[in-house]
Amino acid sequence: MIAGAQGIAERRSFGIEAFAEAASPPGEPIPHFEFSTDDVHGPDQFDAWRHNFAPMLELTPEGETPSAFYGRQVIWDLGCLALASISTEGLNFASLPGHVRRDPLDHWMMTLFLDGGAETDAQEKSFQGGPGAVQVHPLGRQFVGHVSDSQMLMMFVPRDFCRELASSVGAAEFSTLDGGMGHLFADYVTGLARRLPSLSVTDIPGLAAATRAMILACVAPSADRMVEARTHIAGVLLERARQFINANLYDPQLNKEALCRKLGISRTRLYRLFEPTGGVMRYIQHRRLVDAHRALADPGDTRRILEIAEQRGFNDGAEFSRAFRREFGYSPSEVRSRGMGDLPAKPGSDLSEALPEDRLGILLRRLQG
Repeated sequence: MIAGAQGIAERRSFGIEAFAEAASPPGEPIPHFEFSTDDVHGPDQFDAWRHNFAPMLELTPEGETPSAFYGRQVIWDLGCLALASISTEGLNFASLPGHVRRDPLDHWMMTLFLDGGAETDAQEKSFQGGPGAVQVHPLGRQFVGHVSDSQMLMMFVPRDFCRELASSVGAAEFSTLDGGMGHLFADYVTGLARRLPSLSVTDIPGLAAATRAMILACVAPSADRMVEARTHIAGVLLERARQFINANLYDPQLNKEALCRKLGISRTRLYRLFEPTGGVMRYIQHRRLVDAHRALADPGDTRRILEIAEQRGFNDGAEFSRAFRREFGYSPSEVRSRGMGDLPAKPGSDLSEALPEDRLGILLRRLQG
């Protein structure tokens, strides 16, 4: 490594430290959580950093496992989005194959490099970017790469954040946004990170709306960012499938065969479309559980928990409770007893109780759409 931990530390003045310095907000601050390998015993530092990213990436060292490794992050829980400010020494990364996790993440990861850069090899293309460039990675697809000693801002955008974004961001997958609009988006993300420490949770809805508008404006399809036609067609089919599932969540006949008939495709192609999200039926169950969470969080919905579960295809209350807890980390009754809000509207409170190196994974799984 050319710079190493000392070099990264010397550049903190415009990195994470700069984003942490701001006036306190007038209301409840937006939840943020820090993790640094400085707090880990030297020989275990790289393993702790690897564990931190394990839900979305497999990290490997550039050579032999180092006896010491510097990495630090601050993550902000924005309810429907997540933003992370990260400093790291150089390493290799790879997306997780579908079989590694039962519920693989399928967010878009939009990375702005403040310093350093990365190179990525996907199945059909390679791309790279340095300071000021925004790279777009879909966590549900296969890729490998290398990042140098770097400081970066990572925005995690769930596919359900805005359906209008699906085709725009999908067309920019595996690319570097380094044109005029890409620079505009980089400026927005940098400004957002600097303002977050002074914002409160009441600012989140406006922040989400502004971010959605910026993504739509700056990450629009263009000839130089379009993926090959077959990949784009697959993206359109997947979005049609998601819309059909959301419109028929309560239909007991919603299954693989119904989707194949609706889309006019074979079961093999359907399996390939949903492989990154753990399979067709896994995705359908996830959407039903998210919908059940919203019903349970609605103070105007006074139905019994079992009635809500049965409407969404769960005829066994114990089975529903187990699936719900696996999905969200708490029970259906806790949603009502604690008055938890709708999933995309409010940051969670579970992160403060988790181990620092587990928080990023917990947050990303909660955003899963």
